[in-house]
Amino acid sequence: MQRIIKNNEVIDETWHLLPKDFNIDEISNCDDYIVPLQLWREHGRMLQARDGGLGVWLDADEEAEEIGDDVQHFQVIALNFPAFTDGRNYSNARLLRDRYGFKGELRAIGDILRDQLFYLRRCGFDAFALRADKDPYEALESLKDFSVTYQAATDEPLPLFRRR
Repeated sequence: MQRIIKNNEVIDETWHLLPKDFNIDEISNCDDYIVPLQLWREHGRMLQARDGGLGVWLDADEEAEEIGDDVQHFQVIALNFPAFTDGRNYSNARLLRDRYGFKGELRAIGDILRDQLFYLRRCGFDAFALRADKDPYEALESLKDFSVTYQAATDEPLPLFRRR
């Protein structure tokens, strides 16, 4: 079972992240699923009618605006980082939290590294699913790398000079 970081703790993963080519006929009624955006677009009503939890995941080339009016339907929104050098989903995270008011779990998935977690959290992420070759306990420590931030962000809307 995969372990993820959520709300500053390492926990067992309970959600199923569905691939883009998933056959909707194989979905169960009770399990918790994070579905790709295209599956949400095509089968949103059916997915909402299930008893299990519902989340959606966006690739880096998909925009937060595409689900902006639907965020209330999701318990989890996962944003995929296909490469650690691809920062487009930092912006999507800020938009989901600040513009669309998403209050549920915002999870970073894909090729994310320890050094990014602090900055991902500043943009609104509260959960991180690291690659299998990365240690979540070691990565968790990176959230303590800095004790003070100067700039305003999703996690601290006031800049340092306004907090003094």
